[in-house]
Amino acid sequence: MPDKVDLKRTLDSYRAVRGSFRILDVPDQRYLMIDGHGDPNTGVFTAAVERLYPLAYSLKFASRRELDRDYVVPPLEGLWWADDHTSFTTARDKTQWSWTLMILIPEWVPAALVNGLDLGPVRLETLSEGRCVQTLHVGAFDDEAPVLERMHTEFIPQQGLRMTGRHHEIYLSDARRVAPEKRRTILRQPVETIVTI
Repeated sequence: MPDKVDLKRTLDSYRAVRGSFRILDVPDQRYLMIDGHGDPNTGVFTAAVERLYPLAYSLKFASRRELDRDYVVPPLEGLWWADDHTSFTTARDKTQWSWTLMILIPEWVPAALVNGLDLGPVRLETLSEGRCVQTLHVGAFDDEAPVLERMHTEFIPQQGLRMTGRHHEIYLSDARRVAPEKRRTILRQPVETIVTI
């Protein structure tokens, strides 16, 4: 029986500290992805999650069976964006949110193994984020706004950086089993250096 790899423990991109913003370079990573729009407290969002997980577990079992490499299915992740960025911070208008839900695929799993599955609306895609700022939020999702506000309007500009790409969340806790006040979520924002002439 092969050793079971837990990517949450081995990948640097899954490390974050509460109350501290960290700048890191995230390597390109492959994900199972599915897109949606609107309030995450709806059936559409739930259906998207329920579409991802069986595929992720099918890949895990295929990797163990065919490649002799076992792993813990990585946590659910999400990219979030909206036309008006205040819908995430001050306005909190969830109806304006667009999202891509994702589950990381280990680098040793070949695309052929993924493409052999019935993906339906799910796709395999490489995400290139590069330089990012991230922190750990502990608490309810609706309590993220002050942390994001500090990240966006204080820390990032103070470092001579500006935001690029989409807001990224990594759900280290299972929201179905963990009380809102104890949920652990990595909040990540891709950035780039402001070039002055």
